[in-house]
Amino acid sequence: MNSQQAWGADMAADASEGMVRIRDAAIELFGERGVAGTSLKSIAEHAGVSQGLVIHHFGSKAGLHRACDEHVVALIRVGKEQVVAKGPGMNPLSGLNLFEEGRPLLRYLVRTLSEGGEHIDRLVDDMVADAEAYMAEGERMGSIRPSATPRERVVVLVLWSLGALVLHEQLNRLLDVDFLSPSNDPRDIAPYFGPALELFSHGLLTEGAYSELAAVFAAPTDEQEPS
Repeated sequence: MNSQQAWGADMAADASEGMVRIRDAAIELFGERGVAGTSLKSIAEHAGVSQGLVIHHFGSKAGLHRACDEHVVALIRVGKEQVVAKGPGMNPLSGLNLFEEGRPLLRYLVRTLSEGGEHIDRLVDDMVADAEAYMAEGERMGSIRPSATPRERVVVLVLWSLGALVLHEQLNRLLDVDFLSPSNDPRDIAPYFGPALELFSHGLLTEGAYSELAAVFAAPTDEQEPS
């Protein structure tokens, strides 16, 4: 590598580092104050860069917001894939540990989902697509049961999870679980994850009750005309 190539590589590395600092600062402040309540100036100050550099890299606050969405979705996907890849022998606390490491991401999701906006459709679509992939891998590894309606199941699970984030204040009121708490102990969220794991692993309905309800929603066969 000649001196000009080395200089170019250093410049690219500096630019990449600056973008990461800006993005991480935005995720933190968006999570604390909301997107509407966070200015580009405050993000630049938090990242230790100029506001002009934020504009240079991301174009606008909307562009920066999109970059934050993409990064958060990617981190959630990687975390889920790591848990699912362990198969039936996965550590039940590994999900909680990932949850704890991702508290800034959860704060960001809570704020951005609560504020809404056109970007939410893309955010949810990306999460559903990722969930389809790692749920299919979980089936292959033997840790997740197959489903007759795999995509619909994924959509329901993603929306349930995001709904719990949006209603985090009610979760805190009723179960004393605070998704936004700075607590370092992942077991603080056990009152939420315990029942969730019970539902996922043991189910809710008895076999007889499930069969009766499933029959109501089953699609009619060729021999059975809908009433």
